[in-house]
Amino acid sequence: MFGLETELLLLLLFCLLAACAFEFVNGFHDTANAVATVIYTNSLQPWTAVVWSGLCNFAGVMLGGISVAMGIVNLLPVEMLIDQNVWHSVAMILALLFSAILWNLGTWYYGLPSSSSHTLIGSILGVGLAFSFMPENTSGEAVNWSKASEIGLSLLVSPLFGFTFSLLLMFLLKRLVKDPQLFREPPQKKAPPVVIRGVLITTSTLVSFFHGSNDGQKGVGLIMLILISIVPVTFALDNRLNPAALSQNINQIEQAIRRIDVARLPPKSRSNLKLVAAQVDSVQAILAASGGAIPQRERLTIRRDILLINRELKAVTSNPPQGISAEDNTILRESAGGIRSYTDYAPRWVIVIVSLSLGFGTMVGWKRIVKTVGEKIGKQHLTYAQGASAELVAASTIGLASGLGLPVSTTHVLSSGIAGSMVASGGVSNIQPRTVRSIALAWVLTLPVSVTLSAMLYFLFRWIL
Repeated sequence: MFGLETELLLLLLFCLLAACAFEFVNGFHDTANAVATVIYTNSLQPWTAVVWSGLCNFAGVMLGGISVAMGIVNLLPVEMLIDQNVWHSVAMILALLFSAILWNLGTWYYGLPSSSSHTLIGSILGVGLAFSFMPENTSGEAVNWSKASEIGLSLLVSPLFGFTFSLLLMFLLKRLVKDPQLFREPPQKKAPPVVIRGVLITTSTLVSFFHGSNDGQKGVGLIMLILISIVPVTFALDNRLNPAALSQNINQIEQAIRRIDVARLPPKSRSNLKLVAAQVDSVQAILAASGGAIPQRERLTIRRDILLINRELKAVTSNPPQGISAEDNTILRESAGGIRSYTDYAPRWVIVIVSLSLGFGTMVGWKRIVKTVGEKIGKQHLTYAQGASAELVAASTIGLASGLGLPVSTTHVLSSGIAGSMVASGGVSNIQPRTVRSIALAWVLTLPVSVTLSAMLYFLFRWIL
């Protein structure tokens, strides 16, 4: 299978199983984000809510695309790692998987709604930083800091967005809606009125779906990271695409560069286009020598060339200098997107197994964090208005982030949204300080702990393997 030795094949299967386990843990760790409000407002019975949320998570992964997944893959410059000893790649994968799963299980055990996104990203950064100390790292850089900064900003801003907009939405509801039962503690074991119940179930459904489309994609990215690292010849490029289209896009890039008066460009842009031209020549030479096909032994080289071309063209076309016409800039940008489709992909079977892992995980172990979200953030019982406000803002935030290809923490967005709705209802004194401190501490510690843990595990597995 994949032409691997038996030992390496078993390790690959183990890594894939561990990635599915991470998504399974992610499912029951983050279930509370969607079901706490419908359970505590008696809109749905607990098991009905959990099963429905699991189905919506499954659908979210299947239909959510792969833009967030590729953000995870590109966070770590895998191209710097895959040409080393394959056992070193196995060490990297095992380190980030074990650190992410251990932290997720630990925070779940104590009922803390911490972020699976922070955990996974911290684990990837940890192995990248650890690799920077390895003798085979000749470039000096093992983390895509541009992508890391982009992801870090989205993770930082999203909970502030959730808190602020939930608070504002609650104030707006108080002014516009005169029905007092919206702002009262729901009667025990009594379902809310039909309209209110419909709103709460709809917002819960949206959070579940967008959770799948965002967090599920992280699992897809994790598995692609495993496959590209351990079996690069098979998964470096999308086998389903026609090499003729790649050749056409590469030729368009070459022709556009030839039309540009390079002497008029600033030094940085000249350097960018010089590197692009070199990589274009490399791809053209490989395709010409093989009669337009992509030889297996050259797939990894072409993947590196494509990523370099894309990176350098993005630097030029995002803010085109004088000397590049609007027409050529458009051709360069569109052609770069065309060749990137060969590297930014995920096989259908990867998406299916992540969907199943997240969906089934959603149906297990949900009570601990549901109780924290539903009872321990605020001092009062969750009201209809608070539940709807927090869920609506969370769904909007996660859906927007998924559309932009940015990973966000569903946990932090919803928890901060509930906190914002509680503050709008009774001021800061309406928040339980002990719980908020615990959640904040988990939020602050997740990144450094996962970075440190994955780095230490990487050194350990490198020594073992």
